Amino acid sequence: MFRLGLHALIFKFVKFGMVGFTGMIVDFGITYFFKEILKIQKYIANAAGFIIAASTNYFLNRIWTFKSNNPHIGLEFLHFFIVAILGLAINSFVLWLFTSKKNLNFYFAKLLAIIVATLWNFVANLIFTFV
Repeated sequence: MFRLGLHALIFKFVKFGMVGFTGMIVDFGITYFFKEILKIQKYIANAAGFIIAASTNYFLNRIWTFKSNNPHIGLEFLHFFIVAILGLAINSFVLWLFTSKKNLNFYFAKLLAIIVATLWNFVANLIFTFV
């Protein structure tokens, strides 16, 4: 992380954010489909959306954002998935906090949860996954 200049770090975060935005569309789409169409419990629907989005984001971030050449793709994906699971815990906690304690709209709370989890995911992937 500290080997990058500030401009390079910002550019990498912007790219990460663009990948994350596509992931957010996948996340919201899967969550909506599971929750509203299939009538699956909201936290399970949220987890499914988050995990599917995280998996697609791994490949986009590996190729585009971090330009990883790590030949140990399985291990790298495992690291990414560990970060994503911790991000899911953060995401779910923030979602629970804002829906249960602050009584915010589920999808607005989900957006806030995604923002918090994105910050965690970027830093953790920068220093743990794509080193």
